[in-house]
Amino acid sequence: MAGSRWSIEELFQTGKGQVGLDHYQVRSWTGWHRFVTLAMLAPAVLTILAATAQQPDAAPTIIALTVAEIRRLLNAFVLAASLPPEHTLRWSIWRRTSQARARRSNYQRRQAI
Repeated sequence: MAGSRWSIEELFQTGKGQVGLDHYQVRSWTGWHRFVTLAMLAPAVLTILAATAQQPDAAPTIIALTVAEIRRLLNAFVLAASLPPEHTLRWSIWRRTSQARARRSNYQRRQAI
């Protein structure tokens, strides 16, 4: 029972950080229930999108799409369409390439110790 608590706490932290689970301001049970249902559905949809996204090849020049990156892309394309989509996609690729470079460097540093 204690082991399952950690995964539940981790899911709540993800919900708070990624989809604003802790930002509700409702006064009734019905409003709270609707908000929490949608806030818990959002990370599930993001997780499914991340799991079904095409994974990079064996050469780690770019990391796979993460839940946070998919959320950023959806926000950029749906909510704030001020920049052209090509710019947003190039920015995402640059960001994930930089993260892959940092990951490789971190692994090399750990192996040297």
